[in-house]
Amino acid sequence: MSTLRRIGRLLGLGAGLMCGALAACTTGERPLRLGTTFTVEQSGALAVLDSLVHPVPATVIGPSGQILVAAARGDLDVVITHAPSLERRLLVEPGHVLLACPFVASRFAIVGPAADPARVAAAQRAADAFGRIAAAAGQFVSRGDSSGTHVKELALWNAAGVRPPAAGGWYLQAGADQATTLHVADERNAYALADLPTLAKLGGLRLRVLFAADTALTNPYTLYVVRESPRRAAAQAFAQWVMDSARPRILELRLPDGTRAFVARPGRCTDRL
Repeated sequence: MSTLRRIGRLLGLGAGLMCGALAACTTGERPLRLGTTFTVEQSGALAVLDSLVHPVPATVIGPSGQILVAAARGDLDVVITHAPSLERRLLVEPGHVLLACPFVASRFAIVGPAADPARVAAAQRAADAFGRIAAAAGQFVSRGDSSGTHVKELALWNAAGVRPPAAGGWYLQAGADQATTLHVADERNAYALADLPTLAKLGGLRLRVLFAADTALTNPYTLYVVRESPRRAAAQAFAQWVMDSARPRILELRLPDGTRAFVARPGRCTDRL
């Protein structure tokens, strides 16, 4: 991991300190500030983008919720996130979006131990699977971090009519990124909600994909250009380049079964003037 990428994880980092980490800031206009999520990084999608773009943006990585808050403060120029309800509340409705681009979508899956004590694999819908976990008091490890994955998980509990315990018992909040959360679930023989492209990058786990056949498990990513960006033209040009040039390469990523890790979301970028 590069020095920039490590520094970029510190979401409270101000623009001045971010600039201080980049040689480019001393020689000319500062680079674009891209905010994106752990799953974009851990799935391999960000590596594809980084391999194609020059210069590489100053990239901040974190949970969708924190990335969106940073964007709303004007600390980022472009963001790629996957928490539609938070995006509407924190960016779209307050008017912080200059350009919105439907980017790609992956799939979530409910993973767990091969023994499957809650019989998740027999569920008809994702909400039913979550209800089975709660009814069996099956160990479940949550991201617990305001990420897009966490937001999706909470929506599924709500659809199941379940309120998980705040702490203790069968429900554990890891407060960590996707890869770490899945390692914790694996160690505890627990269930978790997994982004399939990220899961595919992790080796040595005993977790099994138990349920994925529900459109409710779609994981949509959207690219936004932030209205408050001081480099609007560059940010808009970058967004269009991502859609036209980087997205087709990201769509080449495959899951172990040969299916696409990501699919293109329909629609074009829309101005929100």
